[in-house]
Amino acid sequence: MPMRITPSNLASVLPPGGLTLVQGCSGESVLLADAVTELGAAAGAMRFTGIFVAGLNRTNWLANPECRVETFFMTPELRRGGGAVDFLPLCYADILEHLRQVKISAAVFMVSPPDRDGICSFGPVVDFLAELWPRIPVRIAHINPSMPHTYGQVGIPFSELTGIIEKEVPLLGMEEEAGDALASAIGAHVAAFIPDHATIQTGLGKIPGAVLRALTGHRGLRIHSGLIGDAVLDLISAGALAEGVAITGGVAIGSPRLYGAISAPVFNFRPVSFTHAPAVLAQIPRLRTLNSAIAVDLYGQVYAELTPRGLMSGPGGAGDFARGAKAAGGVRIVALPAGADGGKISRIVLPGQGPGPVSLGRQDVDVIVTEHGAADLRGLGHAQRAAALIKVAPPGHREALAAGWQGVYKSF
Repeated sequence: MPMRITPSNLASVLPPGGLTLVQGCSGESVLLADAVTELGAAAGAMRFTGIFVAGLNRTNWLANPECRVETFFMTPELRRGGGAVDFLPLCYADILEHLRQVKISAAVFMVSPPDRDGICSFGPVVDFLAELWPRIPVRIAHINPSMPHTYGQVGIPFSELTGIIEKEVPLLGMEEEAGDALASAIGAHVAAFIPDHATIQTGLGKIPGAVLRALTGHRGLRIHSGLIGDAVLDLISAGALAEGVAITGGVAIGSPRLYGAISAPVFNFRPVSFTHAPAVLAQIPRLRTLNSAIAVDLYGQVYAELTPRGLMSGPGGAGDFARGAKAAGGVRIVALPAGADGGKISRIVLPGQGPGPVSLGRQDVDVIVTEHGAADLRGLGHAQRAAALIKVAPPGHREALAAGWQGVYKSF
């Protein structure tokens, strides 16, 4: 049976110098995060890794100058860690492969109290740890009565836990961004590419929320995504989803309203090895993937990682879903506002002028949507793709983009 521990004796349980997998996202335990931070020098030269979300996970896990963190998404708190933080820009499938290959000595995470079968649920976060825990020798759990039991991946037996801390606290969450006219316009354009009985992959944010709200009149829809948020509740309320298990996801991040709903059998929580698996995605009929971007160039290349604050992520799951949707004969949609800074800046840019690395290549995208319409790039040559994208750019930038494109095109 697991030993009961306190924050003060956590250092005696965690392997010194080993790599610890942190359950992040909405499954991060602030109680354990604070306990690690307070260890200070007693923590020794520990290393931590996990999925950390900006605005949600605010601990940098650097208990002392000898500690290091490995991350796949950058938060402001981790950025302040400087050279003690290693940023690996990997897609989700490669994150899973990386975590399978490295030696992980311990895991710290939050679970529900055990059910009548003695199983503790990982609740809204089953992306990596739910699969990896059997090969991790030390398992430190915060048992939180606020954590809901979820269907899908079997959790972890209470008897398999090494040490436990029990306390009821709210789950970390994010309120959905309020929609506006621009997001609603984008949502309406995207909805035109989504038929009844389609399966949708999308994420969080104002535009994904607007898209899902634009689909409340549809019927027989399903969700298959790495990340789900509050907007799926609108589809449930509207009767837009298929009967039975209609929502498959790896992580849920949202409001208490969402966390109060995810114990229903309509939700199915599965690890990355299922949600992002090419073989699984290839079998999904009418799959529609929806991802966001910071900029798109006139070749149709998508840039989604570099912000004015610096690199914030790797390619994430977008590439995994793009490849899966291609194999499924689906449609891969990227949606973004046409401009920024009140229209002074166009987010439709000349070839190669997007910020940072290319996140999705031109072969990974079918449709680009802004508030000005949709550029369907399927079957188009270079000049036709550029012309279609210029039509959905901010009106005040279209002439300059057309002139710039002519300069590029002459070099072909």
